[in-house]
Order: sequence, then C-alpha cells, then structure tokens
Amino acid sequence: MYPVTLKGRAVILREFRSDDAAPSLALVGDERVTQWLSFDNRDLEAATVMIEGAVARAKTEPRNEYYLAVTLPGDELIGFARLGLDGVKAAKLGYAIRADQWGHGYATDAAQVMLQFGFRELGLHRISAAIGPDNAASVAVAERLGMQYEGRLRHHVFTNGAWRDSLLFSIIADEYPASPRAS
Repeated sequence: MYPVTLKGRAVILREFRSDDAAPSLALVGDERVTQWLSFDNRDLEAATVMIEGAVARAKTEPRNEYYLAVTLPGDELIGFARLGLDGVKAAKLGYAIRADQWGHGYATDAAQVMLQFGFRELGLHRISAAIGPDNAASVAVAERLGMQYEGRLRHHVFTNGAWRDSLLFSIIADEYPASPRAS
C-alpha cells in the first residue's frame, strides 16, 4: 500500500519525502528527543540516509513498515510514527515529536492514527511498543491508547553509549475499540 496519508484530529501522517531530511534534524539531531529513542543523535548526512531509506522501504512489496512523517496541516514536519510489521499479524509502534511541540497531544494523536490504521486497514492482531523506563510522557501515551503493560525488557537497546531497558506495552485488536480514550 503506497502512498499512505492518514489524518488525525490535529496531525497528518504522510510518506516521507527526500526534502524531509533537513527538517528531520529538529528530531533526530536533538538530544532532548533522541534520549528516548533507540538511536543516537544524527547529523544531516545520517538524517539524509535515514529519510532516503524510509522512502525506498515504503515502495517495497510486500511492505514491512509504515514509517510516516507527522505533520501539522500546513505540512510542517513535527515528528514521525512507525509501525514495523513483526511476526504474524503483529507490529511494533514507535513515535517521536519535536521537543518544541511536546505537550499538545500530537504523539497521542499520531499513535492513535497508527493503531487505527494497523487494526482496521492492515488487519493486525497485536501492536506493541517498547518505551524507555524514564519516558513518563510516552508511557502516558501508551496508557491513554489502552495499551497494557506487559513487562520490562532488560538491556533492550544500546543508545547514547549504554544499554537501556524498555517497558513493553501492547494492545490486541479486540481490545482496541473498547478503549474509552481511543475512540
């Protein structure tokens, strides 16, 4: 399925384009953001490689990830959201929003849109998210979406020069519509 454009309450998710590399630096080049991600800060060259890779992977068949730019209605890039297909009818959810846009509900909106797309369009059975234990804002997003805490993954990712644990959250397709805040 390509191209994908999804609309939330406040954000629009669209396919990445080559010209998104420079604006993406406000996320992937900002330690306030990358401290919560599974990779270290990136410079423009690394951001360009990341964006070009996302553009190329979006066109593969079968598609194994939906890595989308999160934008405001004027097409200002403020983040990304990703569903990485993993296993049988399962995916891993990830999201990040620019630090200067935190606190407006954009991460919740983008993640909600991805859950709806995953369950209703892709027919997924399970979506999980691995979140750094100190990332209280992201844990709150997962809980608002109706995701359930499953446990702690020890030394799950190596980032910023050290191993970091992750807290694992998930939601199953038949739980999704019942989530009171997900509607």
